[in-house]
Amino acid sequence: MGRRLWNRWTLVLAFAFVSVIVGLSSQTLRAAAEERYQELQLFAKVLNLVQQYYVEEVDTKKLIYGGIKGMLRELDPHTNFLPPEIYKEFETETSGEFGGIGIEITVQNGVLTVISPIEDTPAWKAGIKAGDKIVEIDGVSTKGYSLVEAAQKMKGKKGAKIKMGIFRDGFDKTKEFVIERGTVKIKSVKYVDMQDGYAYIRLTSFIENSAQDMERAIKAHEKKFKDTKGLIVDLRRNPGGLLDQAIQISDLFLEQGTIVSTMGRNQKEKEVVYAKKANGFKNFPVIILVDQYSASASEILAGALQDNKRALIMGQRTFGKGSVQSVVKLGDGSGLKLTVGRYYTPSGKSIQAYGIVPDIELEDFTAETLEQARVKHDGVRREKDIRGHLVGESEEQNVDDNGPAAATPAAGGKGAKKPKRDAKKIQYWWTESDAKPEKEFSMRDKMLKDDFQIQQAYNYLKAWVVIEDQKRAADTPTAAAGEVPAGTPVNTPIPEEKKEDQKPELNKPSEKPAKAPAAKKPAKPGAAKAAPIKMAPKKIDAKKSEPPASLMPEGESDEKAQ
Repeated sequence: MGRRLWNRWTLVLAFAFVSVIVGLSSQTLRAAAEERYQELQLFAKVLNLVQQYYVEEVDTKKLIYGGIKGMLRELDPHTNFLPPEIYKEFETETSGEFGGIGIEITVQNGVLTVISPIEDTPAWKAGIKAGDKIVEIDGVSTKGYSLVEAAQKMKGKKGAKIKMGIFRDGFDKTKEFVIERGTVKIKSVKYVDMQDGYAYIRLTSFIENSAQDMERAIKAHEKKFKDTKGLIVDLRRNPGGLLDQAIQISDLFLEQGTIVSTMGRNQKEKEVVYAKKANGFKNFPVIILVDQYSASASEILAGALQDNKRALIMGQRTFGKGSVQSVVKLGDGSGLKLTVGRYYTPSGKSIQAYGIVPDIELEDFTAETLEQARVKHDGVRREKDIRGHLVGESEEQNVDDNGPAAATPAAGGKGAKKPKRDAKKIQYWWTESDAKPEKEFSMRDKMLKDDFQIQQAYNYLKAWVVIEDQKRAADTPTAAAGEVPAGTPVNTPIPEEKKEDQKPELNKPSEKPAKAPAAKKPAKPGAAKAAPIKMAPKKIDAKKSEPPASLMPEGESDEKAQ
């Protein structure tokens, strides 16, 4: 009986405790709702007063849109309200074609700043550069502009001109740039053949199909060379774009591991994206170039491959945009671009306001600075420039400056003709006075000539491949029987095993003792001439590394001097 009573009181107390908690929670929620309702009442009251007593008729929709923009301006610069016309343009931007001048912008310290002009667009051709501060648009100050408002001002009909007041480091005052708007078509993947199996891909932005286009470019390169020795991925001045494209491109190079993780207000709700074990490009070295204008999706890709030890990052510390935005379509066709979380690299680092630190930092120089800094080699003469020099095998085989090919039986043979010399051939293609005109340079040569960071990345990539080849060669087993052992001099005959029925060599000492040489007659007095030096024939012993005795005068020993 007492036990039942105890259980009954326990249930009553538990129910009362739960009721108190629920009551407190309900009161808290009710209080929060009432406070929010009061604040909305304040907004509605102000709106009503403006509608009734403002000196002129007002557009209610315009006031509400303005109120929303003002509210979001209190948050970070990447959270914006998108009116219907701007939201429609936003959708077309991510598809790779839109109307405007072609720049990516942000707000830094309250100033509208260019992250990067998109290549081959009106802004790019007009000379707009990353880091430029836009202080005026069509004569109106940009102070207080949101990103959406600035973008709306810069977009317009094709052919219409826009005047932009630009201030740049080194300018004494604001300079006006007049740009003609055009249809901006973004080609996000640009491939250059670096020869000998190496490839370069410039990724200008992350738009729809960027991952597919990049995969297609690498596969075409592999089909051409049967293999890829190394790849340079250039993310400099890439402002970012679609998150899913950055994830898909990262997955092309990873077999396993984390690509990126995102975390919102609730830190327990963490979303992690992992690499898939699918067919990709995992067997060649990758170098990624970044700079201070590589942002957002560029940083996701660089961070994923850096932390998974899949790529070497070179360049300068990146922009540091580590926030994630979601775009919500609203009922009237407008949209809300809202920052919903931060993203983290596989090692758990948040790069918000800090960026990705490269493994190897590189300074950047203009093409003019590089040209002035180069040591000129005009008039350098080598052995092959000396008249009457001994013709080399490389000249007979007409090989290029990469080095002679393997020796062939015909090399140096009788009747070999001396090749004609090309007086215009250059030893250093970017330094000689008789170098090609600028228009004749290939895209590869022009990049290596004018872009110091690409030149350094290319050299590091080639050194990386050479070192890996040397490691593999050192780890391979010793040569099997019958193969040339490492270090054997070129053209040295490999000794064969002596067969039982092999005839004795003529220069081998016989079993019988050799006869003593006959004494020479004394020379007649007054002899004017010295006896000519006789060359005693002797077979070369392949086991010895010294010169054969047949090349020594008679009477000298073929042994080393004591």
